[in-house]
Amino acid sequence: MRRTLSLALLGVALFFSAGILQAQKGDATEKAVTALENEWMKSQQTNDPAPLETLLADSFIGTSEEGKVETKAETIADAKGTKYIDFKYVDFKVQVYGNAAIATGGSRGKETDKSGTRDIKNRWTDTWVKMPSGKWQCVASHVSNVK
Repeated sequence: MRRTLSLALLGVALFFSAGILQAQKGDATEKAVTALENEWMKSQQTNDPAPLETLLADSFIGTSEEGKVETKAETIADAKGTKYIDFKYVDFKVQVYGNAAIATGGSRGKETDKSGTRDIKNRWTDTWVKMPSGKWQCVASHVSNVK
């Protein structure tokens, strides 16, 4: 009886330990993806698209506010031709799913490009994946205008 009780208590302890370790791993991933999103935002605030070279996976696919589907190269080219003014993220959240994470939020500010200057008020979703190298990269992004 004592042995059974001891094994049951050990099993319960291991179960809760695994849950705590998983939560800690999720917290670390959430912090890592948040830092990467902040790096992306800073690249927009400083009008420096260079960080996108490493933040975006080579297979990255983005969907713009206009519904245009873009590759990594097209997204970087658009960023090079855009100047952001008073740009910030709002309502930012990260949800972790193992080796994937979904970041959601909104953007506010102004942008200027070859077609003129306009207010930014949008919502976006970025999908991040932990690559075999151990590095987190954004594999997909979708932006929708808020009216």
